[in-house]
Amino acid sequence: MIVNFKVYAEVEGTRALTLAKICQKVSKESGVEIAVCPPVIGLALVAHTLDIPVYSQNVDPLKPGSGTGFVTPSMLHSTDVRGTLVNHSEHRQPAEQVKTCIDMCKYLSLDVCACAESVDKAKELAAFAPQMIAVEPPELIGGDVSVTTANPRIVSDTVDAVHSVNGDVAVLCGAGVKTGEDVRTALDLGARGVLLASGVVKAKDPEAVLRDLIKYI
Repeated sequence: MIVNFKVYAEVEGTRALTLAKICQKVSKESGVEIAVCPPVIGLALVAHTLDIPVYSQNVDPLKPGSGTGFVTPSMLHSTDVRGTLVNHSEHRQPAEQVKTCIDMCKYLSLDVCACAESVDKAKELAAFAPQMIAVEPPELIGGDVSVTTANPRIVSDTVDAVHSVNGDVAVLCGAGVKTGEDVRTALDLGARGVLLASGVVKAKDPEAVLRDLIKYI
């Protein structure tokens, strides 16, 4: 499970670390791996403080040098993060950029979860061999209807399409995933896990939500 904090007000300041600690607590007590994607401004603090996997929300295909406002793979490597998301629907990148990001991250032993809005895009990204591909129909992101309910076939079809190209790539699903039932359905459809955000980040009791999400794992 990957929890994307995005840039919600609920994780501004030290609250990103607070939420990440809750994720770590639930992960350690349950044995279910929960990774977190804090805002870039808190990435190093969270990575140095916690033991669970920490991912960046994005990375840019640049080497160290004269660039302003970018996040390089080398910077991520220096902060001890596990890896990064790329090509999220809210931060799309051209396919060639995604490939370059994946290649640069591989060189530094950083994992990559590449996001895809469709089965065809997931299949295209599978050729670049990221560790994970997360399929998220953009119209369902941040909503109250899970992809596993609204469009379950996209999950199973993505698994088939990705594995037809590269059987080593783990497929996750996201968009509207908020309950343990959603997670169980995702796993039944062939996904290896889920990528989610608002269901946890904006919850009044994130710990209770996390425990519900993992109860069938």
